Amino acid sequence: MTEPGASPEDPWVKVEYAFSDNSLDPDDEDSDYQQESYKESYKDRRRRAHTQAEQKRRDAIKRGYDDLQTIVPTCQQQDFSIGSQKLSKAIVLQKTIDYIQFLHKEKKKQEEEVSTLRKDVTALKIMKVNYEQIVKAHQDNPHEGEDQVSDQVKFNVFQGIMDSLFQSFNASISVASFQELSACVFSWIEEHCEPQTLREIVIGVLHQLKTQLY
Repeated sequence: MTEPGASPEDPWVKVEYAFSDNSLDPDDEDSDYQQESYKESYKDRRRRAHTQAEQKRRDAIKRGYDDLQTIVPTCQQQDFSIGSQKLSKAIVLQKTIDYIQFLHKEKKKQEEEVSTLRKDVTALKIMKVNYEQIVKAHQDNPHEGEDQVSDQVKFNVFQGIMDSLFQSFNASISVASFQELSACVFSWIEEHCEPQTLREIVIGVLHQLKTQLY
């Protein structure tokens, strides 16, 4: 309130009005400072969280490379071309790729060996069945062994088997080069020397000789 008789144009009245203005309230200045501090604190937290996430990512990558060097045997071998220096990430990755390719080749080799062993087992089973049939036939006809055959008949059996094999061998083998001949031999063995094929040849030869003898 102005004093009685004071004019609104009085400079002291203007000063009083200025000090009574709400824009100079100290509470408003504290509020602005707190908002600014909050903004800076939020930015700091985001920056700190980003830094921590990036550090975790780098640590995970480092652990991954360390695990590869532990697992891959070739990474543990000393490379004299780089001396005692630590293996770079590129070298670790290349050695890992080479080792994986080596494992694939070994797996394929083992699968081929397993396949060969299975074929051998099949052949042995067939031989077992044949021997069991021979034993059973002998038990059913115990006097059958009295009809002994000559050595010539034995030779004729062998000759008949060899003649049959040679016919397929001669028709299958190429002599264009030694390399081609070698490849053809292996291919012929796989195709014409399977247990079932040999069994059919032997049965045919024996049947033919039996017809001639009796």
